[in-house]
Amino acid sequence: MNTLRRYLLPGFIFQSVVIAGGYGTGRELAEYFLSRGPLGGLLAMALATVVWSAVCIVSYEFARVFGAFDYRSFFQRLLGRFWIAFEVLYIALMMIVMAVIAAAAGTILQETFGFPYLVGVIGIMALVGLLVFGGNRTIERAFAGWSGVLYLVYVIFFVLCVTRFGPQIQASLTSGTIEGSWVVGGLEYAGYNLAVLPAVLIAIRHHRNRRDTFISGLLTGPLAMLPALLFFVAIAGEYPGILDEAVPVNHMLELLGSRTFQIVFQVMLFGTLVETGAGMIHSVNERVAHAYRDRNREFPARTRVLSAIAILALGALISQFGLTPLIARGYGTLTYGYLAVFVVPVLTWGIYLISRERAGGG
Repeated sequence: MNTLRRYLLPGFIFQSVVIAGGYGTGRELAEYFLSRGPLGGLLAMALATVVWSAVCIVSYEFARVFGAFDYRSFFQRLLGRFWIAFEVLYIALMMIVMAVIAAAAGTILQETFGFPYLVGVIGIMALVGLLVFGGNRTIERAFAGWSGVLYLVYVIFFVLCVTRFGPQIQASLTSGTIEGSWVVGGLEYAGYNLAVLPAVLIAIRHHRNRRDTFISGLLTGPLAMLPALLFFVAIAGEYPGILDEAVPVNHMLELLGSRTFQIVFQVMLFGTLVETGAGMIHSVNERVAHAYRDRNREFPARTRVLSAIAILALGALISQFGLTPLIARGYGTLTYGYLAVFVVPVLTWGIYLISRERAGGG
């Protein structure tokens, strides 16, 4: 269990929080990867994985060295008085992700089970609230356990698609098609998704030394990208037509024609949307709790739940703009902000601060 916590748990949490805004509906994979062509998409995914692992290695060690396990403490150490720039970007991204979660949850229950759209929105708000109420240990266990379910379902989805559409997939992937800049696609995708890293900081308290942070950071990129890679290969045979699908996963599930697997996949996805919402909101709650502790006060558990419901409710209102515009314009607008206030600083100034602290015996 200790090995799981130290080496794998950060990657599982990162993957669990990334999925809703990163590849849960498949729209993100189409937007940032497949739009670069099948080969260009694979190259962009490889680049994004490398960037994720590099940033996570440094960030995990930074958090361990300075005991910064919430994003307020982390970015105060990294950016000084300018740390608020990250919080502004993080809250902006969180609201977009909450909107994507609300829209996806409503659509899943509506299209899969015929429930009213609002049932999905209210249902996911309630489940996120319960998970947030459980605190750190409940969230860690939920993320680790549900990650196993997610990997299993994605592997089954991959096998079914390869079995059914193997020739089309092979033809697409061997075409050598590259459209536009795969470097830009990979960096943009890596950039905005790294914004979820604050949700992972709660797990770094289990790390005992530099070796722990290096191994867990190195594994985070591949662990988080593996389901996306399986998804990408599965939908590649439908290129370029699938680029026009608002929710590519629904299109593929309909092509597969298995009602049972469609239900299983959507239940898995719904649960993962709950994890993403809980992870991002919990990171905000931890930041607020730290501020309460600075004033020698306790952050009320009831307030944690109310904040989760309020954030999701606002996200539900934003979701009315539609899934495709949110992903295409919302994420794209914030990407370079995260590269500027997080990725570049942590890989430069962050490394310097870690080295200085070690040299000083800290």
